[in-house]
Amino acid sequence: MPASNMFTASDHEHMAHALRLAERGLYTTTPNPRVGCVIVRGGAVVGEGWHTRAGEPHAEVIALRAAGERAAGATAYVSLEPCSHHGRTPPCAGALVAAKVRRVVAAMRDPNPKVAGDGFAELRRAGIKVGVGVLEDAARELNIGFVARMIRGRPWVRLKVAASLDGRTALADGRSRWITGPDARRDGHAFRARACAVLTGIGTVRDDDPQLTVRDVPTTRQPLRVLVDSRLEVPPAARLLASGSALVAAAVQDGAKAATLAARGAEVVVLPDASGKVDLAALMGELARRGMNEVHVEAGVKLNGALLAAGLVDELVVYLAPRLIGDSGQGMFALPPLAGLDRAPRLELRDVQRIGTDLRMILRTAGAAEFSPAARGA
Repeated sequence: MPASNMFTASDHEHMAHALRLAERGLYTTTPNPRVGCVIVRGGAVVGEGWHTRAGEPHAEVIALRAAGERAAGATAYVSLEPCSHHGRTPPCAGALVAAKVRRVVAAMRDPNPKVAGDGFAELRRAGIKVGVGVLEDAARELNIGFVARMIRGRPWVRLKVAASLDGRTALADGRSRWITGPDARRDGHAFRARACAVLTGIGTVRDDDPQLTVRDVPTTRQPLRVLVDSRLEVPPAARLLASGSALVAAAVQDGAKAATLAARGAEVVVLPDASGKVDLAALMGELARRGMNEVHVEAGVKLNGALLAAGLVDELVVYLAPRLIGDSGQGMFALPPLAGLDRAPRLELRDVQRIGTDLRMILRTAGAAEFSPAARGA
C-alpha cells in the first residue's frame, strides 16, 4: 500500500471532502458502508455523491452522473474501494471504467470478501491508475462496524453507560431517571441513531420500561431493538415492543410466548448456552448474519458485565454526572472478583469531552486493538 507521503495535499483535501460526504449517510446506509465520492478534473470538482441507503445508487454512480462527460480523464476520490460484484446495484468499478476516469484514489481496501482488492484489480486492468491509503484511519473509523463485521464476523459493540461521579448507574431499587442531563441524553441518542441495533436486557425492561427508539436527534430510520431475555419474561405491553422491529433472544423454547410476541411484531431467537442463559457470542453472530454493523448497548449491571467478560465489547461511551449516589446504588458492571489489580481489564482512552453539565469519555477495550493502525502494520 502506498505510503501517505506519496499523496499530495490536493489528494488529502479531496479525500477529506469525500469523507464528509460519506458522513451524510451515517444514520441510513446499514447494512452497507458509508461511502463518499468526489470527481475532480483540472483541479475542479465536477461531480460528487454519497451512498444513502441499501438498494439505492452507490456514491461513485451518483458522482459520475453529476460529472457526465467531464469524468473522462478525471480523478475519482472514493472513501472505500469501488465494488466489483453485482449486488442490489451494478458494480462501481465497471462504472468508473466506462466513464474513462484516469485515476482512482481510495482511502482503503474493502474488507468485504466479495470485493477485497478485486475492484482495484479491475481498474488497473483497464489502465486506470490506482492509489490507496490516503486518510485510511478516518475512513476505517467511519465504517468501523462494517469493517468489524467483515473481518471477524460480528458487529462493533458500543456500550453506553450513564453514571454518577462515584460510578453508580441507578438507585438501589433500579431507578435511574435521570442521572445525566438533557445534553448527554441527546448525545446518547445520536449514538443510537448511527447503530443498526440497540440492545438491552430484561432487567432494564423491568426497571425502566424503555422505548429504545431514537427521539432526540433527527433520523429517518429506527434501529432494531434487541432484548436479551433468557426465560421470555418480557410483558407484551413493554414499550420496547410498541412499534414492532424487535428481536428477543431467549434460552428456552416457548411456543405460546413466542406467538404472543410475534403478534406484537417481535421475533424470538433461541440461543442457549451451557448454563441456560443466552449465548451472547452466538447472538452477536446472529446479528452479524442479519447485517448489523454497529450494536449500541444500553443495559444494566449484569448484562454489561456479561458482555465485557465474554470479550464482546469494543467501545465504551461513559457519561459521568457531577453528583454522588453512594455505595447503596447500582454499579456499572457485574464482574467476577479479581485476584489482583494486574488482572483488571485495561481500556484505551480515546476521547474526553464535556457534554452540557456532564463528562463523556470514549474508551476502547483490548478486543478492539485489531482495528488500530499499529495492529494492521500501517
